[in-house]
Amino acid sequence: MENAASRLAQVEGNIARICKPARREPEDVTLIAVSKTHPAERIVPLLEAGQRVFGENRVQEAQGKWPQLREEWPDVELHLIGQLQSNKAEDAVALFDCIHSLDRPSLLKALAKAMDKAGRRVPCFVQVNIGDEDQKGGCPIGEVQAFLEKVRAADIPLAGLMCIPPADTEPAPFFALLAKLARENGLDGLSMGMSGDYETAVQLGATHVRVGTALFGARQKP
Repeated sequence: MENAASRLAQVEGNIARICKPARREPEDVTLIAVSKTHPAERIVPLLEAGQRVFGENRVQEAQGKWPQLREEWPDVELHLIGQLQSNKAEDAVALFDCIHSLDRPSLLKALAKAMDKAGRRVPCFVQVNIGDEDQKGGCPIGEVQAFLEKVRAADIPLAGLMCIPPADTEPAPFFALLAKLARENGLDGLSMGMSGDYETAVQLGATHVRVGTALFGARQKP
């Protein structure tokens, strides 16, 4: 408990420290504790320390942990931050409060259908392939504007844009580019920044940072 509380306080303190020179308010940055691969017993100490927003990568893994945890902590907000297969759209809409990986027309169609069926609109970030990497998910930069129009037409609430910069490179230019794309398309939400670079992301306008290792310690192998 003490470890979890002190790690949480440190990350929140870092966010507040970065916000000051950037003339931002710390409460404008949502800290998402990335609990993927961590069992419920490792999540509980963070819940007890006051953290309420969590991120999971896989629908099936989240289904195994969160319904029970939410019985005790019903005010938890759960974000899907990993790639989503179209055939899991219904499950994702039922379980998550926000989806960060909307990136292609087939998934848009599946999510719109699932939301209509559930009578529930789940805010989505459009994931952008900011480094133009073949192996990564994300909407190509040149197609972002057209894809956003399709999302709006499908009546899916747009939370903003999300990206994962290329590994082992300076992330700042990629964060700045995502912020520019968001401004050009009238969006405020920016899901960017992880344990190693969330301070840079906050400096450049992140509204949501996805932090795992800095809160949980080294990740357990799935």
